Amino acid sequence: MTGPTQRPLLFLDVDGPLIPFGAAPEQYPNGHPTYQTPRDPRGAGSNPLLARINPAHGPRLTALPCDLVWATTWMDDANECIAPRLGLPRLPVVIWPQPSDVDEQDERDGIHWKTRPLVDWASGRSFAWVDDEITDIDRAWISAHHRGHALLHRVDPSRGLGDADYAALNEWLHTMRGTPSSHDAA
Repeated sequence: MTGPTQRPLLFLDVDGPLIPFGAAPEQYPNGHPTYQTPRDPRGAGSNPLLARINPAHGPRLTALPCDLVWATTWMDDANECIAPRLGLPRLPVVIWPQPSDVDEQDERDGIHWKTRPLVDWASGRSFAWVDDEITDIDRAWISAHHRGHALLHRVDPSRGLGDADYAALNEWLHTMRGTPSSHDAA
């Protein structure tokens, strides 16, 4: 369980939650909104998708009562490319197992390849996981294998993180203290 001085973790994916994609043409007839940030005077650099990152996410993420951790295939590139656009400091990064080390039974059972490594990384510490690929199978597995509190929050990848997502995260992070292990289905 999370101790009195240990804040919960927030495992944060990039593609989908911070870089929206896959919207229907009628949702954004002129394409996804893009943002120029003073932290990136060259624009999006070599990756035009970076311009989709809304810099307002940075203050909103840092205002949450948790410790942020990158949980993305961007790995440490998130610290180089994403964090500056958001005004975030360098964050810890979950290092993913090699594909050959992923449990084949998990794959057959439909468990996301990130699920087991995130539970291992948390090591019993309470966490929220923000991703666009979370399923009920992941929720059930974490409920059975993680001894701390957990919120698995699926974000619509066509919209990315929005007001309702931040409200759900903020509410859970403020209310989960002192309650039995929780694996909410947001």
